[in-house]
Amino acid sequence: MANANQIDSVGALAPSPHALSMFDYFLYAVTVFAWGFSWYALKLQAVIAPEVALFWRFLFATFLMWGWAKFGGHKIAFPLRAHLLFAALGFLLFSSNFLLFYHGSRELPSGLLSVIFSLASVFNIVLGFVLFRQKVSGAILLGALLGFLGICLMFYQEIAGSTWNIAALWGLGLCALGTLSFCFGNIVSSTATSQNISVISASAWGMVYGTVLLGVNGYLSGANFEVPFTPEFLLSLLYMVVVGSIIAFGAYLTLLSRIGSARAGYATVMFPIVALGVSTVMEGYVWTITSILGLLCALSGNWIVLSRSAKK
Repeated sequence: MANANQIDSVGALAPSPHALSMFDYFLYAVTVFAWGFSWYALKLQAVIAPEVALFWRFLFATFLMWGWAKFGGHKIAFPLRAHLLFAALGFLLFSSNFLLFYHGSRELPSGLLSVIFSLASVFNIVLGFVLFRQKVSGAILLGALLGFLGICLMFYQEIAGSTWNIAALWGLGLCALGTLSFCFGNIVSSTATSQNISVISASAWGMVYGTVLLGVNGYLSGANFEVPFTPEFLLSLLYMVVVGSIIAFGAYLTLLSRIGSARAGYATVMFPIVALGVSTVMEGYVWTITSILGLLCALSGNWIVLSRSAKK
């Protein structure tokens, strides 16, 4: 739980001033690898409507998260004011951001999706400054921009090869809104943490509201809630439920409460690197000089943001 002096007057969690501990690095690694592999798992789920895939994912994840909350001794009963936060968390972090990305992905290549989502690290910093007047050091800003430049270089071939028509621009806009929704969800999660609500309790309730919203969305759109009982789909669903939802969200939101949105959000810059490694093994991705240079830029930016110089 964050200390009181780490929280500003409006309840948003400011970047933590302390040096990262081994546990922080562990949470960071879990977040990066769990969500890095999820891009390939999501591809295996593309055979059904996004609303349906996400509904079943978060329905099962909700039961697991509630079991974690109950047997872990986390508080379950909260006043109405807290449920307003949980509903916002469900809307922003456990439903709308995924729906926007799923629908936007129909018009854009997967590499470009990763690049767009990596903007979350920059969005977090900008939102923290605009909404909460959080100070942004030059080192953090430089590291975030360098990391984003690295991701752009890594996916240069896909970006250059994209067809920029109206449909593609519409998909780009949906994915940008999905990333922004994710960042606002970070703020809501930090606000809940500042009110002494545990990450597990907030996630459990947030998933309830998110699952309900996804179910209503699917019902109103006339989606078929049947799922294919194929090994590929079932294994990808299991991964997204256990690793992509429970483990990854638990690790990321805990990291968010410990080190602040600016440094925790930078994990999103590293997701495409892991995803690219998976693509190399599973899909035969070919490395180029440009992509290698991009990898070096991204890793350098990551080191800058996580180093002590970013906290001065």
